[in-house]
Amino acid sequence: MTVRKAWIVATAAVGAGAAFVMVLVVGVYMVAGNMVNGVGSGTRALAKGSVPAAYQATVQKWGNLCPAINPALLAAQLYQESGFNPRARSAAAAQGIAQFIPGTWATHGVDGDGDGDRDVWDPADAIPSAASYDCSLASYVKSVPGNITENMLAAYNAGPDAVIRYGGVPPYKETRNYVRIITSLEDSFAAPVGRLGPTQQAAGAISYAQTKLGTPYLWGGTGTVGQGGRFDCSGLTQAAYESVGITLPRVANDQYNAGPHPSRGELLPGDLVFFSDDLTNSRAIRHVGIYVGGGYMIDAPRTGAVIRFDPIDSKDYFGATRVTQDGAKALPTTV
Repeated sequence: MTVRKAWIVATAAVGAGAAFVMVLVVGVYMVAGNMVNGVGSGTRALAKGSVPAAYQATVQKWGNLCPAINPALLAAQLYQESGFNPRARSAAAAQGIAQFIPGTWATHGVDGDGDGDRDVWDPADAIPSAASYDCSLASYVKSVPGNITENMLAAYNAGPDAVIRYGGVPPYKETRNYVRIITSLEDSFAAPVGRLGPTQQAAGAISYAQTKLGTPYLWGGTGTVGQGGRFDCSGLTQAAYESVGITLPRVANDQYNAGPHPSRGELLPGDLVFFSDDLTNSRAIRHVGIYVGGGYMIDAPRTGAVIRFDPIDSKDYFGATRVTQDGAKALPTTV
């Protein structure tokens, strides 16, 4: 849960806060109306499969709602809030894919799909509502010095009054972490523009993986002594990057968001390569390896096999990630 899910309730209790709520209410519906009328030119196309196919068109469309956001940034917010789970519910009663609390939803929810209702559990409403709320916050803090997107994210987390009072991102640890996380995750949801630079730690990660060649596969293995030093696919990639000081999530589909995504023709040794039976959804990824060049990877393939070199070109090849320190740090521990 983020602070923004609670501050609106407290703010509404005072006169200035009530006025602010009215500004946002008007802003939400003006923004939503503009979107219906085609206003909003956007930037940063989504990376292949980074958003589940069921939500990709909605995120791409509403992520272009105003200059302070873009589709990749909106995707990063949704991933951070719920992991794209439309049934997510927090202990603080935050609901749905965008994690609105009921009071905030009552004020800021919009009928994104035009079916006559506003349903917090329906991503067709919740995703447009998150974008509309972002843009309304951006409009409210537009006169504050600094980066408009960072100020908007800070307002989303801590409330716009705090952003105005401090003249930018307030000195709250949670808020600064939230801004850092979302802006770092943005790159992992965006289709790269131009060629990506190499990762300095890649050679060390490959070197580690090479020392494990011939080790028997173990489902759930992370290389512990109790497991006989054995790994499954994501356990191997996690350990390889841990050896060079980068902490990755435990499972493959979360590791996909640890950095930007090079195309097949731009792969470099050290890139993580991913495989899935559903090529439209990164949440369905089931296998990962470490690219070593020449169309091959080191991977822990399956029960009964050993860690080995395997070709990457197959019908279930999903894509790749160039792991970065900032990208890995931004990933939530659970989604």
